[in-house]
Amino acid sequence: MANTGEKFERAVSIMARLRAPGGCPWDREQTFDTIKPFTLEETYEVLEAIENRDWEELKGELGDLLLQILFYSEMAQEESRFSIDDVLDRLSSKRISRHPHVFGDVKADTASEVVKNWEAIKAEEKKQRANGAAAEAPKSILGGVSRNMPALMEAFKISSKVAQVGFEWPEIEGLFEKLAEETHELRENLAEIPASSLRPPNRGIASSGKQPIADDLREKFEDEVGDLFFVVVNIARYLSIDPESALRKTNAKFRRRFEWLEERLRERGKNPEQSNLEEMESLWQASKVEERR
Repeated sequence: MANTGEKFERAVSIMARLRAPGGCPWDREQTFDTIKPFTLEETYEVLEAIENRDWEELKGELGDLLLQILFYSEMAQEESRFSIDDVLDRLSSKRISRHPHVFGDVKADTASEVVKNWEAIKAEEKKQRANGAAAEAPKSILGGVSRNMPALMEAFKISSKVAQVGFEWPEIEGLFEKLAEETHELRENLAEIPASSLRPPNRGIASSGKQPIADDLREKFEDEVGDLFFVVVNIARYLSIDPESALRKTNAKFRRRFEWLEERLRERGKNPEQSNLEEMESLWQASKVEERR
């Protein structure tokens, strides 16, 4: 039976064969930019398998995610930039250098101490990469937070970074006070619009019910709603909850309940468009009761 190294080498050689002359036309046409969307898609499929505790599916999804790494590495090697060996060397070196409490004599007995050490080590690595140029302007501690990740994740990363340097609410109650403050500000802006002009979007056509709101006021609303999200993300972080995962679970719960509602309507010979809010709300409440059984 092949060992782990042999299996990895086989996967690398398969990727190389697919990209080689006479290989797969689709694989040969791909570039770093065309593969990026697949990397994001595969990442989310891994998360879904984990959330579903579908271990058999997770095996396949992790393989698909690993394929992305092999794909990028093979393309980089073709351009004489780096190889999968360089990726593995960088991975191992980074794991060792960032775990001096395991591979060295640094002491770190708690997870928070480990994170503190990580930040110090990463800061030193960045300093070394800059070759210690004294004239280089100091970089923000937020410089390592990608702007391309999902907004909830970015907010979580940003707030975590600044909290590590003491820019933090001392107590969670302060966050709830801030949430109330931001809610109040949004409601104050809403007061500038007649209540009669605010109505639910039109049924049946997505995005067809855009509110008749002036652009400057709409921009205010966007700012205030964004502030609300940011505070909620901070509450999640304070409670050691991943906001992205929490929202995905809520999305799944909503899907499950609404699909149950739709099934009950079909039993009555209806669909949601043929129903009304009162009937759907009654079924919605019934779906929650059904879940508890």
